[in-house]
Amino acid sequence: MTAPPFAVSDPLAHAVGNGFATGPFAPAGRPPISPTTPSHTSVKRTLSGSGDSLEDCDDSRKNRPGVKRACNECRQQKLRCDVVQVPVYKPCHRCKRLKLDCKIDSTFKRVGKRSRNMEMEKEIHELRRQLATQQSSSTAPSPSVKAPPSEAASPIISNIPSQLDQYLCTEQAGNSLLDLRSGIDGASQVRSPNGQSRQSRRLGGITLTPDQVDDLFERFFTLFHPFLPLLDPSITPDVYFDMSQLLPWIIISVAARHYPPDLNLLPSLAAPTSTRLWATLADVPQNYVVVKALCILCTWPLPVSSTSSDPTFMLSGLMMQIAMQIGLHRPSHAQDFARFKEDLREEELRDRVRTWVACNMISQRVATGYGQPPSTVYDWALVPSASSGTSYQLPEEVETRLSIERFCNKVTRSFYTNKMDPMGLISDEQRGIMSNFLAHDFEEIECKLRPNTSAITFLYLRAAGLHFRLSAFFDSPESQDYRSHIASLWQSTTSFLERVFDLDTDGGLLPHSSNYILQMIIAAGFTLLKLLNSFFADSVKLAYGRDLFLKTIKAIRTISVATNDLPSRLAEVLAQLWKSGGSGLRAGHGQGISLENSLQLKVRCRMSMSLVYDSVWRWREEFQTKERGNLETAVENPTNPESNVESSASSTVDTALPSEGLLGDGFGTVSNNFFGEANNEVFDPLSWMLDGYTDFPYDM
Repeated sequence: MTAPPFAVSDPLAHAVGNGFATGPFAPAGRPPISPTTPSHTSVKRTLSGSGDSLEDCDDSRKNRPGVKRACNECRQQKLRCDVVQVPVYKPCHRCKRLKLDCKIDSTFKRVGKRSRNMEMEKEIHELRRQLATQQSSSTAPSPSVKAPPSEAASPIISNIPSQLDQYLCTEQAGNSLLDLRSGIDGASQVRSPNGQSRQSRRLGGITLTPDQVDDLFERFFTLFHPFLPLLDPSITPDVYFDMSQLLPWIIISVAARHYPPDLNLLPSLAAPTSTRLWATLADVPQNYVVVKALCILCTWPLPVSSTSSDPTFMLSGLMMQIAMQIGLHRPSHAQDFARFKEDLREEELRDRVRTWVACNMISQRVATGYGQPPSTVYDWALVPSASSGTSYQLPEEVETRLSIERFCNKVTRSFYTNKMDPMGLISDEQRGIMSNFLAHDFEEIECKLRPNTSAITFLYLRAAGLHFRLSAFFDSPESQDYRSHIASLWQSTTSFLERVFDLDTDGGLLPHSSNYILQMIIAAGFTLLKLLNSFFADSVKLAYGRDLFLKTIKAIRTISVATNDLPSRLAEVLAQLWKSGGSGLRAGHGQGISLENSLQLKVRCRMSMSLVYDSVWRWREEFQTKERGNLETAVENPTNPESNVESSASSTVDTALPSEGLLGDGFGTVSNNFFGEANNEVFDPLSWMLDGYTDFPYDM
């Protein structure tokens, strides 16, 4: 018997309808469904030639309206779309209602929300940059309103001109409530007589008028900027205040050094600026504007009276760590250190490179001046563009200064990083070999300097030479090159000091010198003191050496920014040691001085600055045993190294404090109490060594 035609049902028929299959596949115990049973879900197709073939069925599917394609806007939002394409294109109702461009693009791809947010952030950043540029050209009125500051709140409020009252408009007097912005940056809006709206600035109890702010910024870029050309002088103070809450106040604090209109401005700003500094550093993550602020602060620290309260070396380490955390050491791959991809413009890339260069130079100078190991990272980003293949060329002046600091780093690592020695020193034989190589490197840098190189760059070079030659104090008197190294030290010291005095004569920039230059001047002063009271005094002109030493003390006192600060104390120590040692009158008696004792150091762990710490230690031993007065009183009545009469403080015995004659009895005024130091704080360049309570681990 011939089998009946085999009917195949639509797969959907097994899932809907009665749920039973027909024909031989019908489950047992169930009656088969009649072929005549109506079912709207079964579609029969025959495999014989009497019915339609599968190809005809597929063609019919293609000709049906089929799946509709949504427009671009609906696809972006993943919404249902009723657009009609044929025979006449009709926009969907959503695009009509929202007045959108309804179209279908075969190449359209959805944009994720995260990518869209990144684009919006970039656009906002660009708009802010354009707004800051416009504000730099013309001052725009600020919507913030702040109440006039209390007269008792600021120690310099009396310096504000009486005409300030007429600047305040009636509208400000009526709206004197603090808003969010004025609560953060301390800005208040004032109006000048010509109707121009400007902002005064307030930090803690200090209020500065717009004219004062402008004057301080101009003073900074004129007198201090040449030592560290990091910031852009064309940017206005208002833009700097919009960029950061720390950087502009650091600029103002630096410019307040020796500020003629108000000599008490810097002592008044020290405490609130320090508070703002630590509050800013506590906010994580940081940006590279904060790094710039730390660069300036480490170059001109706030005044202190002892090194135990000086955070400069610690801040220099924070500066380097923050710079690397945000990727300044990889300027062309900033996105690897950011949450989102960053496309830096050429100018932004250059600024990041300049900032990273400044970080390394300042870190090296801080380490040299404090006698500590450097935390510099001289990697690919600091290689000259000619050898690294980069398109950005550092300014010639900056590149020269960078090469000088790289030389200082080489000196430190060559002489003071011996892992086999408990003090990190190398042997005399190794020191002699390394000195020859380093002398050749120094001459190469010196030959590259052009006649138009600035005087400050030449000064940095001479400071590097002094740092190099101070290693002579670690030589053994029996070494072969001992006397030649001492002679080279004398030459480097005098060359550096001559450059310092020329700087004061030519441009009057000496009072505004950086802390590093001050530290090297102090080291040069102690070097002269040591050499002129040793066997070497017979080999030089005594009158010339005395004149240099007297000028050195005067230069240190000129750089001092406040009464009883660290420079003024060190200048007094130099003067007292000079007079107690015979004022350099040992010439002609060199044969009676032992080579083993005249130039040897007890303190040997502070690298090239060991001489300074050793001299201060010897000063304390000599003057405390003699109970010769109070140092703070002596600073107020400085010792004149040219006269034969000592200061009243250094020649009077303090019977009330026989064992603590050199311990200060504190700061008597608020202007001298920097960083909230305790009243019993002492003069301690060695922190623990001059506190009067600790036994010294050295034998005389």
